[in-house]
Amino acid sequence: MANFFKPSEKKENKGRSLTLNVERLDNNGQGVARYNKKPVFISGALAGEKIVAKIVEQKGKYSRAKIISVLDASVHRVKARCRHFSSCGGCDLQHLDYSQHIAFKQQKVASLFSRNNVNSKLPWHKAILGEPWNYRRKARIGVQYDKTGQVTIGFRQRSTNNLIAIKNCPVLMKSADNIFAELIKVMADLTLTQAIGHIEVIATQHITLVIRQLKPLNESDTKIWQLYADKNQWGIFIDNGKQVEPLTPVRRLHYPLINNIEIDFEVQHFIQVNHDVNVKMVQQAITWLSLNCDDIVLDLFCGLGNFSLPIAKNVAHLVGIEGVQLMVDQADKNAKKNNINNCSFYQADLNSEWGEVSWAALKFNKVLLDPARAGAYEAVQQITKMNIAEILYVSCDPATLAKDSEYLIGQGYQIEKIALMEMFSQTKHIETMVLFSR
Repeated sequence: MANFFKPSEKKENKGRSLTLNVERLDNNGQGVARYNKKPVFISGALAGEKIVAKIVEQKGKYSRAKIISVLDASVHRVKARCRHFSSCGGCDLQHLDYSQHIAFKQQKVASLFSRNNVNSKLPWHKAILGEPWNYRRKARIGVQYDKTGQVTIGFRQRSTNNLIAIKNCPVLMKSADNIFAELIKVMADLTLTQAIGHIEVIATQHITLVIRQLKPLNESDTKIWQLYADKNQWGIFIDNGKQVEPLTPVRRLHYPLINNIEIDFEVQHFIQVNHDVNVKMVQQAITWLSLNCDDIVLDLFCGLGNFSLPIAKNVAHLVGIEGVQLMVDQADKNAKKNNINNCSFYQADLNSEWGEVSWAALKFNKVLLDPARAGAYEAVQQITKMNIAEILYVSCDPATLAKDSEYLIGQGYQIEKIALMEMFSQTKHIETMVLFSR
């Protein structure tokens, strides 16, 4: 019996150009159409559009495609402001009118909550907004070398690990707008090749660079960095993978908060990337918690005291817990520097059993937690055992927030308020604040 070759659907469809009707946006901001009863994900497409797209990846259950042309554009389509938008992986939503960003993100949160069995109507409050452009005060710039030693400085291309050379970035603070052009000049002058992994830029009162040095600096390159630092008024630190050391005279790094509070930090510390939204977020946390002079508040994942210190000014006592001892030490220094004496800070692994620690024995009546993207599932399980009436959860990942919310609701808490905070404008990333009570 003769066997006839039949090409697989994967090989048959890859490379084909199709006319598609985009039905919706997925949680990553990609357009979703259907072909042969399977979803097709198209980066840069918007709901309601008719497009021509080329299949670039074919899997068993879905395909990915690249837009060739837009036949019928959405009324919400706008021209992307950044010249690199079509290839840079940093922003996802520049082609969507800014007035629609919050609606998209609220729908994303609601969808993730529903997947985690939180199906009641969410009590949305007005989102906290900042400037949609020139807001980012901290970013990691990639450095990549090819086989000939030529260097590319920029951000990752969309859906790859390769870098795209960036000329300027409209979401960075204006003070860092010329950083890419200057770094290219530095790279051309350096004598060591393939010696830098990445460069972190911090834009506060001045520009600070943290250079991830893969090879020890020699005398010549040290002088070159110092020359450019003098020219541009940069502060420079060298990270050799084991420690971070200043290359130029150290200047104070800090940012202002409400009530004349100032937060000092070091280059290796975490700070929120959007200063204006951060200030508004702290103020909203205080308002939502309805703080008074009798409250005893627990601040989990407290970091440098970003929430702790403003809250402490309104309550009887605050305890801040952080997993990194260096951050705990800095939070304590920040409290002393701001003459706030009714708070204390401790180091603890909040993703494990706390055990019989002294601070957990206090009678807290309110708690705030602001975990990393991994969420706080282990922490919320222990919070519920402490019989705390109000929990304010600040999240930078709605997927882990949804999971933790399902657990809290299962333990008798209900959602009183929820709001988005546009910390990461032009991107799919979401910061959310939720007030739970029981």
